[in-house]
Amino acid sequence: MSAIGELLSNDPTLNVLSSVFGFPSFRAGQHDAARALIQSRDALVLMPTGGGKSLCYQVPALVLHDRGEGTCVVVSPLIALMQDQVDALMAKGVCARALHSGLDDEQQREVLGLLSSGELAMLYVSPERALADGFRRLLARCDISMLAVDEAHCMSQWGHDFRPEYMRLGELRRELGVPTIALTATATPRVLDEITKTLELDDPVRVRGGFRRENLRFAVLPLGSDKERFEALAAVLEQHGMRDSRSQDRAIVYCATRKKVQEIAGALKDRGFAAGYYHAGRTDLARQRAQTAYELGKTRILVATNAFGMGVDYSNVRIVVHAQMPGSLEAYYQEAGRAGRDGAPSRCLLLYSHGDTATQRFLASKGGSAAHAARRLEALQRMVDYANGERCRQSVIAEYFGDEPGACGSCDVCTDVDAVRAVLASAQGEARAKREARETKQRTSEPRRKLTPGEIDIILEMVGALRKPVGKVMLAKALRGSRARAVSRLGLLKNPAHGKLNAPEPDILDTIEGLIRDNRLVRKGQKYPTVWLAGRPVRTPASERPEGERRPSRFRSRYTPVFRALDNYRKRQARALGWKSFMVLTNAVIAAIDAAQPRSVDDLFAIKGLGASRVARFGEDIVRLVGQAR
Repeated sequence: MSAIGELLSNDPTLNVLSSVFGFPSFRAGQHDAARALIQSRDALVLMPTGGGKSLCYQVPALVLHDRGEGTCVVVSPLIALMQDQVDALMAKGVCARALHSGLDDEQQREVLGLLSSGELAMLYVSPERALADGFRRLLARCDISMLAVDEAHCMSQWGHDFRPEYMRLGELRRELGVPTIALTATATPRVLDEITKTLELDDPVRVRGGFRRENLRFAVLPLGSDKERFEALAAVLEQHGMRDSRSQDRAIVYCATRKKVQEIAGALKDRGFAAGYYHAGRTDLARQRAQTAYELGKTRILVATNAFGMGVDYSNVRIVVHAQMPGSLEAYYQEAGRAGRDGAPSRCLLLYSHGDTATQRFLASKGGSAAHAARRLEALQRMVDYANGERCRQSVIAEYFGDEPGACGSCDVCTDVDAVRAVLASAQGEARAKREARETKQRTSEPRRKLTPGEIDIILEMVGALRKPVGKVMLAKALRGSRARAVSRLGLLKNPAHGKLNAPEPDILDTIEGLIRDNRLVRKGQKYPTVWLAGRPVRTPASERPEGERRPSRFRSRYTPVFRALDNYRKRQARALGWKSFMVLTNAVIAAIDAAQPRSVDDLFAIKGLGASRVARFGEDIVRLVGQAR
């Protein structure tokens, strides 16, 4: 027997991982959690979105079921989330079911019959169902191998999605007396302690995944007006190819309110983007249609509130934009983490306005006790600190969740901290200027003074001497002679026009806006709102750089004949089976097939992530399509 074969025979978790799920090895932490459960120990798992939490309980559940120890009960908060998990497991040949209100009487009887007979390996239920007296009496008569509580942060009042029914799951854990695992993607050390206490976990094995996502590039862009915010959003979606019909990439745009969701979705459609929208105020049918259109690629962009949340798992989301600031870092990280599930470079952008804080304060004050509201406000302040911070974005997030801080090297702060500082100063300055302008307007009704042609020439002189574009507030301050640190950092103290203009700052800002309207000055940059001289190039476009200086595309292979053929095939199969397309073949698996160019079904068993059940179901078709496209 080979060394690998001996290892698989000695460790049943590795055998299940390979034969059922098609993976040769666990990710960091998954094996520790799986072994704890088959050794009758509790486990507490904190892994970021996309980190592979489900395998931590699915693998040991199958091992225990194969041993004849019964069914794993999985508590999950959403029907859609349960059904997605069940569909994926059934596609792999696992006997798994969900019991929920969407089933008719006959379907419920079938599920309960499978549970009573011991055929079920896994049963997914809502917390309300799990706590119902009749269901608990039924569980007492069945063989239950283990209990898994997904989205466990819902039981903590310190968490961002507290649900009171989760607080009673400790009762179920006591009654079942089986190994228990609690899993979450977003929990601070305080929340983890509360989960352990509420669920009465007994010295659980703690598994913590790293919170750094090397493929994600985080950035914050403070903007003053809704118009500026929308223009920045449209520009970044354009930059990421969201109009290109050949691309398979998607985007998610999160907003804090339903009104803003519909407003932005409508504006994007008017700009020619294929955009849908999703929020809890729509009917079930409308939400399902919006999600289906997004799944099938009919809409490339989905604008949503946090109702489009738990269980969202699309591998090719290339950018997540928060058009308004969320209420906590937990919520932000969970939503932003839906980008780049396939490991490809992706972007997470927060468009932030000081007005967002007021919106979130209002939302934090609604519902719950005074103590709960205070906790939400505390979480909101940490989010505001992140938005206004000058530290590595991923380092701040990692530290918040109890992970080791350290620069990521790819966020906006790591790549250009001076620009971040300048933009923050500019945004704060613009907010202050607007406030002062309002106060001035209230004190006097006198019209603003128009600058003379000579004074306008001084503005153009300063802009003409810039080495790179600068925000208009910093320009105004430099023209008036400010020696503030932000002005110095931008090199404006050495500008020949520094201090030459003796005019009120609001009048200078008005004049700059007039010069932009007259096309004598232009706004530059998709990332930060800055000012530049019309007709003057900023830098050589990437398309004009020598070939050796261009960045190679890591994903050119997605547009090969094999990739296109298999992508069309998985969509057809998904529609026929009622699955999601990634359940048939993921992007990573298709890319691996394309690279391997298999000539027989046997060759497919070497493809990582494909698995024996999918080879059996789809193998012959895959080999035929590869041969035709070769």
